Amino acid sequence: MIRSISWAAPLALAVTGLLHAQDATALNDLKAQIWEAELAQRNFAAGLRHCSELNGTNFYFDPRDRVLNLQDYRRSLDNFVMQGVFNPETRRPWNKQDADARWAQVQKQATTDQANCAAAASLPSLQKKLKELQQQSTPAGDARK
Repeated sequence: MIRSISWAAPLALAVTGLLHAQDATALNDLKAQIWEAELAQRNFAAGLRHCSELNGTNFYFDPRDRVLNLQDYRRSLDNFVMQGVFNPETRRPWNKQDADARWAQVQKQATTDQANCAAAASLPSLQKKLKELQQQSTPAGDARK
């Protein structure tokens, strides 16, 4: 019987330590998600009011504070190539490679804009979850003080 007790104490401590480590990891993960959401909210502040339109088929065009449709933008790029319109970034007329590169860039931006909106929208629920986790991890004796 003494042997079983001597094994139970270290086992209980190990389990308690493991649970505490899992709680700490979950807490740190949640804090990281909150930090990312706050960062998205700060860096994408101008675009947040357009989040209802940023669903992956549109992107936010910051220089003009507008939302542009991806398909319309692709047609414009194709027209620039056909008409040989001057591209100020490359200092030469638009060509297919320039248009394809810009197309890939705005597709990625549309995905990023959608993710930024989702992150900013999730911030209140993440903060609430953090508060709940912190209250759960506080020992009962500390809560009374």
